[in-house]
Amino acid sequence: MEQLPNYSNREAHEIDYRIYGEEMQYVEVELDPQEGVIAESGSFMMMDDGIKMDTIFGDGSQKDTGFLGKILGAGKRILTGESLFMTAFYNDYTGKRNVSFASPYPGKIIPIDLTEFGGKFICQKDAFLCAAKGVSIGIEFSKKLGRGLFGGEGFIMQKLEGDGMAFVHAGGTMAEKTLAAGEILRVDTGCIVGFTQGIDYDIEFVKGIKNSIFGGEGLFFARLQGPGKVYIQSLPFSRLAGRVLASAPRSGGKDRGEGSILGGIGDLLDGDNRF
Repeated sequence: MEQLPNYSNREAHEIDYRIYGEEMQYVEVELDPQEGVIAESGSFMMMDDGIKMDTIFGDGSQKDTGFLGKILGAGKRILTGESLFMTAFYNDYTGKRNVSFASPYPGKIIPIDLTEFGGKFICQKDAFLCAAKGVSIGIEFSKKLGRGLFGGEGFIMQKLEGDGMAFVHAGGTMAEKTLAAGEILRVDTGCIVGFTQGIDYDIEFVKGIKNSIFGGEGLFFARLQGPGKVYIQSLPFSRLAGRVLASAPRSGGKDRGEGSILGGIGDLLDGDNRF
């Protein structure tokens, strides 16, 4: 049996939080004096007077000590498609101060207490929102060729490690599944938000020629096997962007129905009731 880390001497700051909203959520983090939180660039929403903002290389965790450690930490973020820098927010005030971070598109913010998951959580590359100062944001390489090529997430996912709180974002509605040992869940490859370290993640070919060619669901499923916890999103950003792009006006400023044989009648039949 795997030994869980000892969290009697915590490295990450112990932050309090509250999540607001339904479809477009934001998380408000309460910081005691000298406490801090790190966040992705562009996720900041608002902060009280007395909060100090600092741009840092990497994630500012204990693993990034020294110049070489900072360079390696920043390099890991390049591999996940993120910026070289992260933003840290510290409470320089004598009392409690609040700082808030917003979700990038409609969905849910998921609080992750890393102490409950053995100090490690694996998520898709763009899921991370913010975390307590001291949490390490690294990379998780896929050791399976099929998963890397066809899994929808590539060979690299994000890895959150430490003993503090982290927050990730899921598009649409979020489903939380707890899998028993040996229990299998098949998921669309783009709908995975993240999972705990006990989950075995692989890809599986869709069975049946008709299903593969005409099913419209792609050629592969993500196959997740327990034990552990899995978070699934109903609306991946790639799917949302694809629908918006498909409905965007074509060249010349005309939308999908304009200029066709049916013209306005075609728009009405297609559910477009604009006048």
